[in-house]
Amino acid sequence: MTNVFDILKERDLIAQTTHEEEIRELLGKEKVTFYIGFDPTADSLHVGHFLQMMVMAHMQRAGHRPIAILGGGTAMIGDPTGKSDMRRMLTVDQLAHNAACFKKQLSKFVDFSDGKALMLNNADWFLPLNYMEFLRDIAVHFSVNRMLSAECFKSRMEKGLTFLEFNYMLLQSYDFYKLNQDYNCVLELGGDDQWSNIIGGIELIRKKTGKQAYGMTFTLLTTSQGKKMGKTESGALWLDPEKTSPYEFYQYFRNVNDEDVIRCLKLITFVPMDEINRLAKLEGQELNEAKRILAFEVTKLVHGEEEATKAMQTAESLFGGANNTDNMPTTEMALTEENYGLLDVMQAAGLISSKGEGRRLIEQGGVSVDDAKITDVTFRLTKDALQKGVVIKKGKKVYHKVIGK
Repeated sequence: MTNVFDILKERDLIAQTTHEEEIRELLGKEKVTFYIGFDPTADSLHVGHFLQMMVMAHMQRAGHRPIAILGGGTAMIGDPTGKSDMRRMLTVDQLAHNAACFKKQLSKFVDFSDGKALMLNNADWFLPLNYMEFLRDIAVHFSVNRMLSAECFKSRMEKGLTFLEFNYMLLQSYDFYKLNQDYNCVLELGGDDQWSNIIGGIELIRKKTGKQAYGMTFTLLTTSQGKKMGKTESGALWLDPEKTSPYEFYQYFRNVNDEDVIRCLKLITFVPMDEINRLAKLEGQELNEAKRILAFEVTKLVHGEEEATKAMQTAESLFGGANNTDNMPTTEMALTEENYGLLDVMQAAGLISSKGEGRRLIEQGGVSVDDAKITDVTFRLTKDALQKGVVIKKGKKVYHKVIGK
């Protein structure tokens, strides 16, 4: 059986390792328990988490045991990593609700039955923790000078780093130590922005127990220009279909840049490398085949094959001129007047962030209503038309249905 380390490396998933040869040997000869942390600061995972979820799935398929840590404890103070501002604090009830949503979404990628994987909440050991004991037993092993040299803290020093956030590295390190002691977890995985925190955990385990632990980080999901993927005009690309519809999800990946499609196929699908290498040889319009495969495979993973098929059929119907709108993103609008300005309707549907943006789009010929191009910024839609439902096209690729109620 192929060593999963080689699979991850071939697909360009690995960014850094603490002990590359040792980790590869370990993954090749025994069943390894590893963990990845997720802070439940929203009620849905988003595409930024996708890569870690894929790694967990690759590892489990190779016979290793994942632990998904939901940071119900650490999320109460916030992680400064990669942030310019301190995150909003959530209540215990909010965090519990978010954690339940995460478990449902993670279960599509990881099999939690019969102990094949574990999902734990670090609130279970952090909330009852005695602070004085924590200072004496854990904090004593951390050097403030060394912590301040970590990139995640350096980037916050100018704006101000709270003592609350300064504790985060200690807490994440304690997570690794706790899992090592209770579950023989020897490997922590995470995004490349978590490198300093992972090193902290490995050092704590060594100082407390004398045991060797390991860390491995993964490439962040970014475009070829280095920008994080998953940002849409309406916000993050969520895995919850109530927040981002399967059609919108499909369309996002159907419309990735040519230079990003092969990389995405490697990172966030299970399409075999032989097939990806074939697709990598395509150029120009032929690359649309690779984009269709990417969009379908990713949507299938998140929303299931039925929803992926519907999204694909809707997209092909729209761009082929058949206008099947059944699975198109839709906004219901309460009707209280006889007619409505198109700019108001577009803003209500989230298609524009301001009327100024809408005016520019219309003046540049970038807006159509039911296939009719609109050039008048004062154009109004009647109540009757809205009750039947209208399809607004923005630019070349964004379709949205608005139905009046």
